[in-house]
Amino acid sequence: MPFGRRKDLPSHLWTQCPDCGETLFNKQLVRNMNVCPKCEHHFKIGARERIELLTDKGSFEERDADLLSGDPLSFVDSKPYPQRIEAARVRSGAADAVLTGTAAIGGTTVELAVMDFDFIGGSMGSVVGEKITRAAERALASRAPLVIVTASGGARMQEGTLALMQMAKTVAAVARLGDSGIPFISVLTDPTTGGVLASFGSLGDIVLAEPKAYIGFSGARVTDQTIGERLPAGFQRAEFVRDHGFIDQVVPRAQLKERIAFFLAALRPTAGETRWSL
Repeated sequence: MPFGRRKDLPSHLWTQCPDCGETLFNKQLVRNMNVCPKCEHHFKIGARERIELLTDKGSFEERDADLLSGDPLSFVDSKPYPQRIEAARVRSGAADAVLTGTAAIGGTTVELAVMDFDFIGGSMGSVVGEKITRAAERALASRAPLVIVTASGGARMQEGTLALMQMAKTVAAVARLGDSGIPFISVLTDPTTGGVLASFGSLGDIVLAEPKAYIGFSGARVTDQTIGERLPAGFQRAEFVRDHGFIDQVVPRAQLKERIAFFLAALRPTAGETRWSL
């Protein structure tokens, strides 16, 4: 069998791009920030890898790492919820679906929250809502900007109404930043959907997105069936969403840190001022 067929390629050495079909050497892919060099497809990346790409070297200090999900509903689907949580921790290496902490981006101190899709689809349960709320509260107390990078399928069904309550909780937290003139930059990555998009994800003073990121409240098929119309090409992709005024810019991964740093510098208070230039 000739070399080059997909099933002949060791998965730990090679990855096939889902967009263009190019076979990519994994080490080369990592060097390129997990972006296909041929078609610029942006692969999903973990929260810690994202933090390394966005923050000044050695500046990130994790906060609230001790917050862990309970099982308030004694929920069981194909397995008990605690088993699902434990499996997600082993797979992702994270305690829950968001990492939060204090960091510097381009020399500006920020409060940072980065979601991890590999942890139960980046779903928002009580821990995610609490950690993001605490990050916003720290930003308010220190008058530092808040930066949130989303990657989520929405609210976590295993926590039911408690998960849905996090939408109101996080919205109230970021609204207090707006009232106090403190910037909130939201970065939407693939995918950002459901309750995360419908709450804090869409409320940034500046909303950025990675190229071709899937952005929408519900899936395209559900939306199509609900409104009874055929959706346009590219519907719910970052470029379409930007062109229709929902986000500000689509920024390639390699430029994200520089772009965020630019906005932070542009908004920074002048000497003697405490209010950011929103």
